[in-house]
Amino acid sequence: MRTMSTTETIVTQLLEEIKKIPKNKNQLQIVALTGSGISKGSGIPTFRGKDGLWKNYNAMDLATPQAFKRNPQLVWEWYAWRIGLILDKEPNPAHYSLTKLEEARLLKWLITQNVDSLHYRADSKNIIEVHGNIFRAKCEKCGVKIMLDKAPTEPPMCACGNMLRPDVVWFGESLDQVIITKAYEVISNECDILLVIGTSGLVYPVADFPFIAKDRGAFIIEFNLDDTPISHIADFVIHGKSEETLAKFVDELLEIID
Repeated sequence: MRTMSTTETIVTQLLEEIKKIPKNKNQLQIVALTGSGISKGSGIPTFRGKDGLWKNYNAMDLATPQAFKRNPQLVWEWYAWRIGLILDKEPNPAHYSLTKLEEARLLKWLITQNVDSLHYRADSKNIIEVHGNIFRAKCEKCGVKIMLDKAPTEPPMCACGNMLRPDVVWFGESLDQVIITKAYEVISNECDILLVIGTSGLVYPVADFPFIAKDRGAFIIEFNLDDTPISHIADFVIHGKSEETLAKFVDELLEIID
């Protein structure tokens, strides 16, 4: 691990490492892995923290299939509240910096644990959402999925007559195998440089991704407020708010790289 105090130093050293990769700019494959830390700069609350209580309920108890079966109205009321909070926020410079990196044809994939859709609102394109999207609802009976553009006042219903549920991965559920398989393929085969941004490194199987990438020879650059379980394998660690550090890093990289 090499912890650097300035992004300029890291960009300079990274460019020296990039020169060792037998590829030109258009072949270089950068992948970003983002967690809740990237959205903190937008003011998105995390329901595991001090915002974890809602109407005297533990929010983690509401994000389960059992809770939805028991009281779907209550679960949807909570999700509507969260959707309303998110709609009041905007993507921050960290989100937009990844969009710029993608537009420069350097960022190939963006793998996110977040369900807040801020990457889409920042106009990123190649996104893999491993935990779903809070603005999407799905029918467990017929499989239809719909997008929500506002917080629902009533639980949305499917044309088949079944109540839709939020299309997010709840506690106790398995990840979508098609999505997680795609993420594994990207990390294993399409990643020369992995940007790990605002993730705790504690939620599996995503926490394994940096280790897989490292085993395949990728450079790991971590952006976080503090060290995480990923830090000791990272080639570079940048401490600070991602809306500041990542944005600065990307601007300098795009300015210097050939």
